[in-house]
Amino acid sequence: MKLSEILAVTGLPGLYKAVTERKGGLIIESLADGKRRFAPQRKHQFAPLESMAMFTDDGEAEPLNKLFSRMNEQAEDNPAPQTNASKDVLFEYIADILPNYDKDQVHVSDIKRLLKWYHFMSEHNLFGGDEEE
Repeated sequence: MKLSEILAVTGLPGLYKAVTERKGGLIIESLADGKRRFAPQRKHQFAPLESMAMFTDDGEAEPLNKLFSRMNEQAEDNPAPQTNASKDVLFEYIADILPNYDKDQVHVSDIKRLLKWYHFMSEHNLFGGDEEE
């Protein structure tokens, strides 16, 4: 599945795909259990994973598709920690994956979200779309 098809929805846990657009919102389908629901635009924001990035110290940002690719490449030698790992372990891992991450703008919650999405996508075999492009 392509990262452009996977949505993060504010206020809702997990990852989704848009099924159809309705007046005032989207019908979204959970990638975890396949349940569909209406998500109104006035309450939720929708962000495709391809549009997300992590801040770097040079003022740029590294797209998630490149981070996911690096995480997949290093999966055997440097497996991704669980989201409940200590803060030091999380920052050490992100420093291995993205050595020039911005230490002022990247927070523990950002790393946990990245790891949560990565583990979810790995478990559900969602890699293999356009994340290498």
